[in-house]
Amino acid sequence: MAGGSAIRGSRVGAGPAGEAERGEAAPREVVQYYCSNHHVVRPVFSAEATVPDTWECPKCGMPANRDRENPPAPPKITPYKTHLAYVKERRSDAEAAAILAEALASLRERRRNGEVIY
Repeated sequence: MAGGSAIRGSRVGAGPAGEAERGEAAPREVVQYYCSNHHVVRPVFSAEATVPDTWECPKCGMPANRDRENPPAPPKITPYKTHLAYVKERRSDAEAAAILAEALASLRERRRNGEVIY
């Protein structure tokens, strides 16, 4: 007989698992949410908890609601704006031309005076 333990495969604290030992489980409610990609999410809430109207789908990350026929539309993603796009929002073409002309005049004046500009 190989050396071994009579309680092989168990761990400390392991015992019969049942409601008699742990007590009764709290009343729960399973709620179904539907996303626009036809996924169904079934989180479990306490019966006393307030159930949220929307839930994030763990499969695709889209919002989901409880209406199977009308799931929420995917959120509109705004594209990344460059620095130039923000500048163009603040300035008109005429203002931009005036600022450019002023900067070029300053640069030419500094070069004429012998300053080294890189």
